[in-house]
Amino acid sequence: MPKFSHRLEYVFLKAAQGLFSLCGLRVTRKLAHVLGRFVYKVIPIRKQIVIRNLRIAFPEKNTAEIEALARRCYISAAIVFAEILCIPSLSREQINAQVKIPSIPMLTEKFRENKGMVLLTAHFGNWEFGFLAMGMQYIKPIVGVVKNQSNDYVTRDLNKMRTRWGNTVVTLGVSIREIYKALKDKETVSMVGDQRGPTEGPRVLLFNRPSAVYTGPAALALKSGAPLCFGIMIRQEDDTYEFTFQEVSKEGLPENEQAAVLELTQRHTTLLEEAIRKQPESWFWMHNRWKY
Repeated sequence: MPKFSHRLEYVFLKAAQGLFSLCGLRVTRKLAHVLGRFVYKVIPIRKQIVIRNLRIAFPEKNTAEIEALARRCYISAAIVFAEILCIPSLSREQINAQVKIPSIPMLTEKFRENKGMVLLTAHFGNWEFGFLAMGMQYIKPIVGVVKNQSNDYVTRDLNKMRTRWGNTVVTLGVSIREIYKALKDKETVSMVGDQRGPTEGPRVLLFNRPSAVYTGPAALALKSGAPLCFGIMIRQEDDTYEFTFQEVSKEGLPENEQAAVLELTQRHTTLLEEAIRKQPESWFWMHNRWKY
């Protein structure tokens, strides 16, 4: 039996979805600016975590700079949340107009190597827009590895949204064999890979601090032989996005399998850090990335 709180949360989300969809993207983004500032000031959800993370990442910034950056992070997160709520009311043409993917020729060339492909991204910009646009602009729909939400109603709606135009989803942790099979069948598998890993798990450097990571994307790419391409959604001045990818080099990896997986993980983590330094407000700093 679903929890009453989950039903209430779902009703609230559907009401917000209806409001934002009625307003349209342009007005929704303006409302999200106000919402982000309000939450930061009045309902400081995870504010201490955000401030702590920013201080770790940018020790050279003073208190005023950190607080100003944190406020921009809340505004960015509010915009992304509101945009995601608008997705059910948007057409495929509208989604495509929001996301330019200049890397499509490179990705298509990699796809034609017939090895499958791992597309890795992060909670940076609007990753849900990116998943939908990739499925429409790429040579064929893609397979998304997703994590179930604690609220089953929300999980159902998100996955319905994600598969609206041909993409498919596989639940993280349910069947690694299913993900591996998709790669062996020469499919393109997409995943968001910047979550904090298990406390006792492997670590790589992120902002000069050892950080627990999930090594699954690197392990899958190495075991299957598929190229690993890392992509970032960069918000533009007009609030559209540019989704840019680059292949993560497998050259010069250690012969030891575990060491190779860890080194490849470090390489794509370094690319993430470089992107964050260029546009720090676009990363989702509300994750307790350095909890230990």
